[in-house]
Amino acid sequence: MVKSRTEYSARNTAAAVLGKVAAILTGFCTRVVFTHTLSQAYVGVNGLFMDILNILSLAELGAGAAITYALYRPVAVGDVEKQKSLMLLIRNFYRLVAVLVLASGLLVIPFMDVLIKGAPEGENLTLIYLLYLCNSALSYVMVYKRTLVDAHQLSYIGVLFQTGGWVVQGIIQITVLLTSRNFVLFVSVMSVCTLLSNLAVSVKADRLYPYLRDREVQKLPREERREIFRNTGAMLMHKIGTVLVNNTDNLLLSSLVGIVSNSLYSNYYLIIGAIHGVLRQAFQGLTASVGNLGAETEPRRVQRIFETTFFLGQWVYGLAAICLYELIDPFVALFFGPNYVFTKDVTLILCLNFYLTGLRQPALVFRDSLGIFWYDRHKPLAEAAINLVTSILLGLRLGTVGVFLGTAISTVTTSLWVEPLMLYRHFLGSSAKPYFRRCGLFASVTFLLWYGVDLLCRGVGGGLWAVCLKRLAICVLVTNPAYLLLYQRRREFRLLLDKARLLLSRLWDGGRRETP
Repeated sequence: MVKSRTEYSARNTAAAVLGKVAAILTGFCTRVVFTHTLSQAYVGVNGLFMDILNILSLAELGAGAAITYALYRPVAVGDVEKQKSLMLLIRNFYRLVAVLVLASGLLVIPFMDVLIKGAPEGENLTLIYLLYLCNSALSYVMVYKRTLVDAHQLSYIGVLFQTGGWVVQGIIQITVLLTSRNFVLFVSVMSVCTLLSNLAVSVKADRLYPYLRDREVQKLPREERREIFRNTGAMLMHKIGTVLVNNTDNLLLSSLVGIVSNSLYSNYYLIIGAIHGVLRQAFQGLTASVGNLGAETEPRRVQRIFETTFFLGQWVYGLAAICLYELIDPFVALFFGPNYVFTKDVTLILCLNFYLTGLRQPALVFRDSLGIFWYDRHKPLAEAAINLVTSILLGLRLGTVGVFLGTAISTVTTSLWVEPLMLYRHFLGSSAKPYFRRCGLFASVTFLLWYGVDLLCRGVGGGLWAVCLKRLAICVLVTNPAYLLLYQRRREFRLLLDKARLLLSRLWDGGRRETP
C-alpha cells in the first residue's frame, strides 16, 4: 500500500516529536546532575565549546540541504541511477567536511585564553576541547546515508536511531558524574555514542537501499553539478548567517560579561532550545513531503499548504512563548537554584526571540524543501552583521539583555520578512502582502494574549511547584480557547480540521482509502 504525503508527514512528525522529547528529558536530567556535581564555570565552558563547534560546522557549507533537494525528483520518479550519483557526491563531500572541521578546530586552540574568562582551575581545557572537537568531526562520519532515507520520507528512522544514541549517552554521562565527577570522561562518552548512532543508521540504509553498495556509479552531468554547487554556495551564506546569529551569544557573553553569565544562559538555552527543538522537529517532519509536493504539483496548492502550516506554526509558537515566559524563571529556580535565574527583562527578550524564530519556521521548511536558496543568499550576511554590531554595542551598554536584544533587532529587520517574500515571489508567483497582513494580525493577537495572561499569572502565589502548575493551567486554558474563538472560521483552521479527519479515518480503516 502506497502511503499519502499526509501519512508520511504525520509519522515523521510524531517520531520527531517523541524522539526529541525523549532526548530532551535525558538531556535535562543530565544537565541537572551536571549543574549539581560541577561548578558554574564548567557549565559555561560546556556552552562555550558547543558554540565554537557550531561555528566550525560552517565547513558543511549547507551542501546537505542542497543535495537533499536534488534527491526529491529522482526519488519521486524512481530514478535509482541518479540517486546513486548524488549519494556518491555527498559521501565524498562529508568526508572532506570531517577533515576540515578537525583542521579548523585545531586553529582555535591558541586563542583559548582570550575566549575564556574565569575558567575552572586544575583542568586541561585543551584536552577537553579536543574531545569536543573529535565528537563534532565524528558526527559527519557515515551520516550521508541518512540523507537518502530522509528524501524517501522516512526520516523517522534516523530520528529513532539518533534518539537512542542520545538516551544511552545521557544515562552513561549521568553515571559518570555521580560516580566520579570526571569532566573529561563525561565528554569522552559523546564521541563513542555519536559514532555508534551513525553506524546504526548506515547499516539500516544499506538494507533499505542495497544499491548504495554498488560500485558502478556514474558521475553527475556537469550542468547538474553546477546547479548543486550554486545552491551550495547560497546555502553557505545562509549557514554563515544562522551560525553567527544563533551561536555567538555565548562568545559575546563570555567576552563582554564573563563566563558565569554563560552558565545562566546555558540553562535557559537548554530549556528554550529544547522546546524549540521539539517544535522544529515537528515542522521538519514535513520537509520531504513538501519537497515531494513541490516536485509533483502546482504552486497554488503549495501556497495553500504553506499558509495553513504558517497558521499552525504561529498558534503553536505563540502558546509556547507565553508558557515559557511565565514558567521558565520558577522552573530554573526549582531545578538549578535561584542563583541561576535571569532578571525578567532578559527572560522577556529570550522568549521574544523564541517567538520570532517560530514565525520563521514554516518559511524555512518550505525554502529548503523547494530549493529556494539562491534568491535571498545575501540576507543572512546582512542579518549576521546587524546582529553582531547591535549585540556588541547594546551588550557594552546594557549587559546581558543588550546581547539578546541585538538578536531580536536583526531578525525583525531581515529574516522575518525577506524569507517569506522570496518564497512568494520566486516559487508561489503571487503577492506576499496578504501573508504580511496575516502575520501582523496573528502577532498582535498573541501579544495581547501574552499581556493578559501575564496579568493573571502575577497574582499566583505559593511554592515553586505550585506556581509552575498554576501558571501552566492559566496559559493553556486562556490562550487556546482565545485562539479557537478568534480563528475558528478561518480557512486555514478548517483545512487543518479536514486533514486531521482524513488522517484519522485512514488510520481507522487500516489505510484502505487513498488520500485525494
